Amino acid sequence: MDKRQFLKTSGVFITGTMLSRYLSGEESSTPRTNWAGNLTYSTDHLYSPSSTEDVQHVVKQCSKLRALGARHSFNSIADSTANQISLQNLTEMTIDAKSRTATVGAGVRYGQLAPYLDSHGFALHNLASLPHISVVGACSTATHGSGIRNGNLSTAVSGLEVVTADGKVVTLSQAKDGDFFPGAVVSLGALGIITKITLNLLPTFQMRQEVYENLSFDQLEHNLDTIFGSGYSVSLFTDWQNHRATQVWIKNRVEAGAPPQLPPLFYGATLATHKLHPIAGHDATPCTEQMGIPGPWYERMPHFRMNFTPSSGAELQTEYFVPREHGYEAILAVEKLRDRITPHLFVTELRTIAADDLWMSMAYKRDSMAIHFTWKPEWPEVKEILPLIEAQLAPFDTRPHWAKLFTIPPAQLEAKYERLPEFKSLLKHYDPSGKFRNEFLDMNLYSA
Repeated sequence: MDKRQFLKTSGVFITGTMLSRYLSGEESSTPRTNWAGNLTYSTDHLYSPSSTEDVQHVVKQCSKLRALGARHSFNSIADSTANQISLQNLTEMTIDAKSRTATVGAGVRYGQLAPYLDSHGFALHNLASLPHISVVGACSTATHGSGIRNGNLSTAVSGLEVVTADGKVVTLSQAKDGDFFPGAVVSLGALGIITKITLNLLPTFQMRQEVYENLSFDQLEHNLDTIFGSGYSVSLFTDWQNHRATQVWIKNRVEAGAPPQLPPLFYGATLATHKLHPIAGHDATPCTEQMGIPGPWYERMPHFRMNFTPSSGAELQTEYFVPREHGYEAILAVEKLRDRITPHLFVTELRTIAADDLWMSMAYKRDSMAIHFTWKPEWPEVKEILPLIEAQLAPFDTRPHWAKLFTIPPAQLEAKYERLPEFKSLLKHYDPSGKFRNEFLDMNLYSA
């Protein structure tokens, strides 16, 4: 991917453009960026409808259109040179207690949904590190959360309401569309404009979180599955120096009446005595509660609290998925580049995700380990490092996160998804003219 796609720097937009009554309240002459600020969107045509009917109107009048979620993508997957549509006003949430499902509007973020579910006695099986992301955007890109037995966020999806290219509303469900529903869930924004999503729920539960420091990578050679399986969700953080994980975050369900057990050592790592941020030197206030203190599932499963700037803020992100069975070898392969990586890195997170059957998921048909890089905002340097990392991980058939930065050639990327031909057929059925395609999709799915 070239620099123009990831780091558009144009700050001058056409003024005086006549937009419909659905235009957002933002000034059209002000450049719009993603949350990290590394990407400036290529159009000032942003529609913000307030209902499914309004979405239909926008879809009918636009020849090209891309959905814009919570702007937490680091590449141009949501970009458009023509029109974007924000679903931020579609925030309705309803629960069907009998079927144990929730149906939510496309503008809902996990930080809004989770406490609503909890107040009604329900929970989700998994959450991402950040509660700031939109539910639809996360599920459409197979964003994942963590847990050796937990499928990614998309695996909770049982229904979709989609406005297709002709402006019609189509309802898809796992129950009635089982043959192709796994292809529709992780749609990369190309199936249509998703206006509602239905999620399977669990009964609510309590969680706790504790952090350990300085785990030697040697422990992963024979204990990788045991270490990552030691909690409901486990993350290892590293700066790639000294052959160790600087921190281990372990999140566990709390059983009623069971006092927390906090062993002083965990495979040689020592229990932290105060709250920590994953990035050395950062204030830990934005992080979720640690020290084994019990709390609601949604206040422990993410790493960061909703009302604070997540992670570092001004940053770049890359993430690669490898089969978990090759996790240790993959770590050692990346570690060889430590002196190239560390100067430009905030932190790397290692986490696991259970296999799923979603056609375009990074964890399709394989239990996975994700190697996540949070980079300093130094794109020229990072751009030179990514091909080196990708070369080291190539023997493990790595798959990159769809919404983060990567440089894997399209031909190689397409070969990683065995159901891609069927996915393209599904898109052609609902969007025969490619209304919802953009440069990112054309290059990465259609150019090989």
